[in-house]
Amino acid sequence: MVTGEDWLRRGLLLLVISFLLIGVLLPLAPLVMRSLSDQNGDFVGLANYVHYFTTPGLVSSFVNSLTVAGLTTFLAVGLAFGYAWAIMRTRMPGKVVFRAIALLPLFVPPLALAIGLVYLFGNKGLITTGFFGFFEQMLGIPLAFNINLYGLHGILLGELLFCFPQAFLILTVAASLADARLYEASTALRASPARTFLTVTLPGMRYGLISAIFVCFTIAFTDFGVPKVVGGNYNVLATDIYKQVIGQQNFAIGATISIVLLMPTVIAFAVDRLAQRRQVAAFTSRSVPLQPQPNRTVDMLALGYCAIVAAAILAVVMTVGYASLVDVWPYKLNLTLRHYDFRAVGGGGWGAFWNSLRMALYTALFGTVVAFLGSYVIEKGQVWRGGRHVAYFLSMISVALPGIVIGLAYIFFFNPTHWTLFGWTVPNPLAFLYGSMALLVLSNITHFYTVSFMTGTTALKQIDAEFESVSASLRVPFYRTLWKVTLPLCLPALFEIGMYFFVNAMVTVSAVIFLYPPQIKLASVAIVNMDDAGDTAAAAAMSVLIIAACLLVRVVYGAVTHRFERRTQAWRSR
Repeated sequence: MVTGEDWLRRGLLLLVISFLLIGVLLPLAPLVMRSLSDQNGDFVGLANYVHYFTTPGLVSSFVNSLTVAGLTTFLAVGLAFGYAWAIMRTRMPGKVVFRAIALLPLFVPPLALAIGLVYLFGNKGLITTGFFGFFEQMLGIPLAFNINLYGLHGILLGELLFCFPQAFLILTVAASLADARLYEASTALRASPARTFLTVTLPGMRYGLISAIFVCFTIAFTDFGVPKVVGGNYNVLATDIYKQVIGQQNFAIGATISIVLLMPTVIAFAVDRLAQRRQVAAFTSRSVPLQPQPNRTVDMLALGYCAIVAAAILAVVMTVGYASLVDVWPYKLNLTLRHYDFRAVGGGGWGAFWNSLRMALYTALFGTVVAFLGSYVIEKGQVWRGGRHVAYFLSMISVALPGIVIGLAYIFFFNPTHWTLFGWTVPNPLAFLYGSMALLVLSNITHFYTVSFMTGTTALKQIDAEFESVSASLRVPFYRTLWKVTLPLCLPALFEIGMYFFVNAMVTVSAVIFLYPPQIKLASVAIVNMDDAGDTAAAAAMSVLIIAACLLVRVVYGAVTHRFERRTQAWRSR
């Protein structure tokens, strides 16, 4: 017998599925159809794809994107593996500081990282000029290095900084779950450190490595911000889409490139999912947590390694802040705040910054509600099993959609006032969203939904199903149990989801570059426009504002989380 509560659960699940269909799946249909049509909208089949793969200038972008993604993944995962191992498996000092520095690029727009590289390694950069000849004057040694930033080298450095914290987060979790018994057995068998590493450490972290590889490959393959600033003549797929749509108004080829951009990320996502299905628990109830033992040589080597990586991260971020204060680089190096007065430059100025704050707050608020509700109806719902499977599938595939593809797909889906389906013309009931703040928020929620959904699901899995069983036996409505028990237990996860949405909505550019209307200019897009206009110092100033806002929210998040945990999570300390 289907009760009223069951119908309510079904309704909530249907609401989540509808949101995911509108936000994730349905916009892809007109994108695919546009890739099969010419500029006039007439069906041409695979002609656009044939044109793409037979045009050397276009197909080289595909090869370049694969090259950037492959090299970035190798370097970022390798560096992050060593950094995570040093943090979790040694007794080196300063772990809290090094962890915070490793996560700093998460709060920095990719464009800002590229701008920092320009001021360090550009034609008039600090390192390129040997700090404007300072070392040559003082020591008689030039100490100037030109790495030919604009092109592959610059993109690799920028993507490496962008991907490193993502891989570090994943590998830190993987490195924290180690069974000390395996290492004791290895020591008892007199295995060498190299053999222990190959037979114990790597197998224990293999699924974390696979996830880190997938995340880094996807980010580097689809990123738009870094190649836009330092790519030079080294074209990649994301910048090709931008040039075709914004520069040439060629939406058909733009849609074609979007589908091409989507394919490798979907394949990488499928491989990652298959690998995760084979995952078995590496840390069981019988496992003994590994406690790193003091080893002065190893600890000092780990400290030196982390210090070098952390110094590189700080150098880029601090250079952005310094560049925003320099009067005229590199001729007048006196400090000034005039670049924070955006009235003399384009891009929207302070209005764009406040718009981004509003968008990020709306994204955090509504995104947290939608993501947690989706997690709840899938994890704790006991009705409509098929519907929950559909909702789970839709929740997971959004991570494989590049932001720039989402933006272009939304143009084709939300912009038309009418849809033409099999010769029938029907009104578009969602057209009113186009050009509004609501659509920007929807694109951000869709773009960053999967990670938030998984965070909520993980938190709900930790709550024993007995709570729902006891409530049902006492005839307590499920929504009352949700309000009185589940939500208080999941408050830390809710705050984490909200902060994740806020930070990413502030720093992203690819998901909104095609969607923002003239009356709602955004800070991240303003950086692009300022850099294009040659106002690089103003772009650095806007980047500093975004970084400051994200860091402030992080501090507030920590304070609020601590306060609520003292009130609602006291049971954990008993």
